[in-house]
Amino acid sequence: MTAGRLEDKVALITGSDSGIGQATAIRFAEEGADVVVHYLHDAQGAEQTKAGVEAAGRRAVVTQADVSEEAEVERMFDAAVAEFGTLDILMNNAGVDASGTPVAELSTEVWDRAIRTNVYGYFFCARRFVQLRLAAGGGGKLLNVSSVHADNPNAGGSDYDCSKGAIRMLTRTLALELAPHHINVNSIAPGMVLTPFNQPAIDDPALLEEQVQSIPWKRAAQPAEIAGLAVFLASADADYVTGASYVMDGGLMINLGQGA
Repeated sequence: MTAGRLEDKVALITGSDSGIGQATAIRFAEEGADVVVHYLHDAQGAEQTKAGVEAAGRRAVVTQADVSEEAEVERMFDAAVAEFGTLDILMNNAGVDASGTPVAELSTEVWDRAIRTNVYGYFFCARRFVQLRLAAGGGGKLLNVSSVHADNPNAGGSDYDCSKGAIRMLTRTLALELAPHHINVNSIAPGMVLTPFNQPAIDDPALLEEQVQSIPWKRAAQPAEIAGLAVFLASADADYVTGASYVMDGGLMINLGQGA
């Protein structure tokens, strides 16, 4: 039995063709929400998400867009509003991973790809969502998926790390601007999650075992665990929560100083 915490809400989740986005779309539907499913390349994954939403008894529409392109974001939102009439929840989740390239060797093209997708994409989507909510008289929930790397740098990850740090500050600034309109803005900062970003570890148990040793819980998270937190933040249970960043990492961030 579901709690119905998102009954009759409409949510747009970017990057909901796999991983955290897919798990959250299905959890939102189980809690009563209709969902706009977004993808960039994986149409099959998006259709699987749509099927999961519909299996939970809710409506879903699939949209394709490159969130780094302003015009494509506008088109995506236009399609969502045409289908559902409104949006109550936005979860910015689509992104690209770190390139693994040291700054001295990092091309402008690779840097731009991360910043345009992970920062501009969140900005484009947040701006349009806020415009819709203000026109509706306020209210609504905006969730940004960040990362522990908003605070914890990773050598070779400057493109990703900087983009995630920017998302944290975008979240906090929006929270201040939108508090008078009762629009909640929060971020989720996962640690290691078993999504396509970590496919090598998923495919290689020995590598996975090695990589989780710095995590006190000695395991990575499942996407559904992140989705559970997203449900809380998207629900009325979190009406007094705004400008917060929820770290969900099995204790990784508090363990990094051990052995120093």
